[in-house]
Amino acid sequence: MIKKLMDQRKKLLDKGVVMDNPESVTIDPSVDTERISGNDVVIYPGCRITGENTLILEGTQIGAEAPVTVDNCFIGPDVELKGGFFQKAVFAGENSFGSGAHVREGTILEEQASAAHTAGLKQTVLFPFVTLGSLINFCDCFMAGGTDRKNHSEVGSSFVHFNFTPNQDKATPSMMGNVHQGVLLDRNPIFLGGQGGIVGPCRIAFGCVTAAGSIIRKDEPNPDRLLLGGAFKDASVKKPPMVYKNVKRIFNHNCSYIAALCALLRWYTDIRSLFAGSRLEKELHAGMVHTLKGCIIERINRLEGFVDKLEVSRELLSEKGKSGSDRTLDHHETILNTFGEKKEIMQKAGNGHFSDRLSNEDLKSVQVSAQNGKSYIQTIKGLDGPVKEQISNTLYSIETEIFEQIRI
Repeated sequence: MIKKLMDQRKKLLDKGVVMDNPESVTIDPSVDTERISGNDVVIYPGCRITGENTLILEGTQIGAEAPVTVDNCFIGPDVELKGGFFQKAVFAGENSFGSGAHVREGTILEEQASAAHTAGLKQTVLFPFVTLGSLINFCDCFMAGGTDRKNHSEVGSSFVHFNFTPNQDKATPSMMGNVHQGVLLDRNPIFLGGQGGIVGPCRIAFGCVTAAGSIIRKDEPNPDRLLLGGAFKDASVKKPPMVYKNVKRIFNHNCSYIAALCALLRWYTDIRSLFAGSRLEKELHAGMVHTLKGCIIERINRLEGFVDKLEVSRELLSEKGKSGSDRTLDHHETILNTFGEKKEIMQKAGNGHFSDRLSNEDLKSVQVSAQNGKSYIQTIKGLDGPVKEQISNTLYSIETEIFEQIRI
């Protein structure tokens, strides 16, 4: 075993990977060293790299502030993972993540998205430029907005996305911005104030700002709003039974989230693939697609777990003495009776099997730029207004087509 570890380190050193103290670095035998670039990659002392799918592109620095564990991550060019644990996540390029990180499966950071120290992510997609502060828990989220590094969506320090309910379900994904406009990198940024939180599932429109210390419990579909959420007054009341009274909202929010990720899958398949030239870039793109499909599967599974709990909720609502629950019971019945069929539709869409796709006209401008060596961000920001509008409309029609088939 020791010889295998030494051989792995030697392979990387021979390629040009910089390790000032190679004896302190563990490169697990499961790692395919051909998936690690030898160009300006630095692995600092105390780091551990493992996983057969691990991919590291040029210019990446791992462990500059504290030891790092990388397990089956897809790491693009010029990424800085400064300290912590990273597993089954994707970093598209020029990302920075501070010490104390805990980044788990289903996380995608697109170009120049970043986080400061002690941030925890899981099943979270951050579009380009989105910035997270310190001491943050931001699991089961999607966030877009902003146009560049100076005008970006941001989450303030000590922010929490509350993604687990007293009924013990995680049908709680929240969407800040949206896919069909967010991919074009021309929307107003969103700011979530520090020492605050969002109770999922929730939707916040582009340009909205939540005041520091606010806990947001309601959707805000209107753009460019200032949101304030106060604390509850002191109280002690009897804990209610496990009854869901807002099942339609919860179910449809999950369906909307799933449909949006499916539209993003089309974007990754049709647009992002054009910027994968080299072998390692193609592997990075494949990792993004694979991870996004995994995010869709996770959301379907979490929604199914929620639906399973509706059996008990329905029984409790049906008990004698429950008043004003006819409509709620109808929603329970509809979901329970149709979920099997809707789940099949979700699964097919999550594998890319849906009718609408970006047209050749939509792709032409992007193809020309990609062939001329322009970066992904340069290309998208440089698209003409009519082209952007057409692409956005197509993505929205994909999302709407799926949503209308699975909602109640």
